[in-house]
This record gives sequence, C-alpha cells and structure tokens, in this order.
Amino acid sequence: MITDAEHLASWVGRLVRIPSVNPQHAGPRSGPGGEEQYAQALAGWFRELGADTVELHEIEPGRPNVYGIWEGRTDRWLVLDSHTDTVTVEHCTGDPFDGRIADGRVYGRGAVDTKASMGTMLAVLEAARAEGLAPRHNLVLVGTVSEEAGGLIGAEGFRTWAEARGLRPTDLIVAEPTMCAPIYGHKGGVSFDVEITGASAHSATPHLGRNAITAAAHLIVALDEEHRRLQTLDADTEVGRGTLTVTLVNGGTGGNVVPDRCTLTVGRRVVPFEDNEVVAAELAALIERSCPLPVTFTRTYLGTGAFYQSPDSELVRRIADWAGSTPEVAPYGTNALRYHGFAENMVVFGPGSIDDAHKAVEFVTLDELARCADVFTRWIEPTERSR
Repeated sequence: MITDAEHLASWVGRLVRIPSVNPQHAGPRSGPGGEEQYAQALAGWFRELGADTVELHEIEPGRPNVYGIWEGRTDRWLVLDSHTDTVTVEHCTGDPFDGRIADGRVYGRGAVDTKASMGTMLAVLEAARAEGLAPRHNLVLVGTVSEEAGGLIGAEGFRTWAEARGLRPTDLIVAEPTMCAPIYGHKGGVSFDVEITGASAHSATPHLGRNAITAAAHLIVALDEEHRRLQTLDADTEVGRGTLTVTLVNGGTGGNVVPDRCTLTVGRRVVPFEDNEVVAAELAALIERSCPLPVTFTRTYLGTGAFYQSPDSELVRRIADWAGSTPEVAPYGTNALRYHGFAENMVVFGPGSIDDAHKAVEFVTLDELARCADVFTRWIEPTERSR
C-alpha cells in the first residue's frame, strides 16, 4: 500500500480549510462553523471511507465530538483522538485557512495541531480502501472538542461515551505534534481565576482607598517565589519539576482612580506523583495568606494528575521502532490527562513540531506526514476486507 506525500498533504490541506477555532479563542477572523462544521465534515468522510458506525456526540450546544468505528477481525481496539478545535487566528499572517502546499509544507491554522494526524489517518484509510483493504483491528477515530481551552471536556465526554458501551482501548494515541516521537509523560495542571477586592478613591488621596493592583503585586511576588522554590526540588521523573505562572492580570478603571478590583489567572503545572487536589488546596492557601486584601477565586481547571508511564511499555516501544525515533516526555498538556486508567496502552504522538503550533504562520512538513503515515499503516495493519 503506497501513500505518497502529495496525497497526505492534500488531505491535511482539506482539513485546514475548514475553520474550527475554539469558541474561547474566537474573533473577527475565526470563520464560520467552528468545531461543529469540522465534525460534520469528518463524519461524512468517515462514512465514505467505510466506517461501520459514525456518531456525533454533542458535548455542549453546537460543539459535538465525532466518532467513526471500523470493525476489525481481532479483539483489539485502536483509538486515535485528534482534537477538532484550534487556537485563535487573529494574529495569523495571510489567510489562516488556505491550507496551501508549498516548499514541502502544508500551511494554515491546525496544520500541525492536530489536523496533520487526522488528515494522515484519513489518507491511509483511503489508500487502503482503494486496494480492497481495511484495518485488521477495530479502529475508532475520535474528533474531540475543547482541547485548546475549556477543560478537555471533549476527551472527558468521549471517555464517558466509550465506558458506557464497554469499549476499552487496547491502544490509544492522543494526537499532538511530537516529531513522530512517542511521548510517554507530561505534566498535568491546576488553574485559578483570582479576584482581589479593594476600595476605590481619588488617586490624589490614595490613602482613602485600598489598591487592588498593589495587593495583586504582593500576591504575584509570592507566587513567583513559590515557583522558584519548586525549581529547587528533586524531580521524581523525566517530566521534571512543577511550575507556577501568572498568565493574566487585569485591573483599574481610570488613570486617576484607585483600583478597587484586580483579577489574575494563575496556572500550576503538576508533575507525576503529585496529587492535583492537594496541589489545588495548597495553591488556594498560598493565595489567601499572600494577598493583603480580600480575595476570592474559582478553580477553573483540575486535571486527573500528570500523564506518565514506563518508556518501555509496549506501544511506546513499537511506535519508536516504526518511526525510528526515541521516546520522550513533553512540557505541555494534552487530552491524555483525561484518559488515566482508560486504555491498556497510551502515547501522545503525531507529525510535526510543537514549536510550529499556535504561531502566526503554522505548518507541517510533508516528510513528517510520510513518517506518520508509515506508523499508522503498521498500527492498523490493513488486510483484505471481509466479503
């Protein structure tokens, strides 16, 4: 079975041309349809490529997951989860959805994160079907919403859907750009939205008010000190140490008014063998004791602990061998955080570099698509279709 680079690129470009910006990242350039339009298109292609079952599973209004199932000849269940949402396109150069192929690359938002993986698998299935072949094992292609923002609710929804049907993956690949290296571990996360309440006054008489921004500055320094403390601890695994970062600050109403309110977003990356609930409680206590003004906060995200398994596990070793790559850990989070204990074997894997994701110009190389196609072909083991 032969799948050439142009065939792979054409599929990825086709997917890129369907805007699917996460609604939390939406802006004037986001385009129509969002995740739903992309999910509907995938459902149609799944049917064309011989899926025995295709289902749209609404996670939130207008935001469906999409599932395609190819029934195989063994009792193995292979699952590829490729999230359907992308990040914002407001900072992109040129047309973010052109999906053009040039200079050995496919360009456009989502090209590498993660439409490259889904497009490659569709190309592999199309090439197999043209030769009268189908996956030897049961194969489930999953398009999940809300990976880029919103708490991984698409992955959580798919897991609930699968467990209700008694479907337990033998192998689960979470698609992300990894340069075709199997990722066997990455950090989890806890995040808070923090609101500090002060009292307004004229800036000429600041002593009559309580400055919420000044209080935020004290809190930010304390959080930075905690981050530096974490860096002094011994790392239990190759995933490294936990981190703590303030990512958003907003406050003030005018240049001559003492601000009575300031909000922060605080993110704590959690490493293997840390308990997310304990980390969240400790972070909440740190915020309360470090802020000189009253503070309230909302826990906006709590994962299920970091993702980590042995680099010698079966799926990791097989993919590393097929791709000619070395197993690695990653600094970012993925849908794998929602799949702890769900699959017998799990890796994060896909073509292209995370360094090329989320940028003003996003791309994936055709060479990476070809490497990925070879891995996917070996994984699904196309065989003659039943008559």
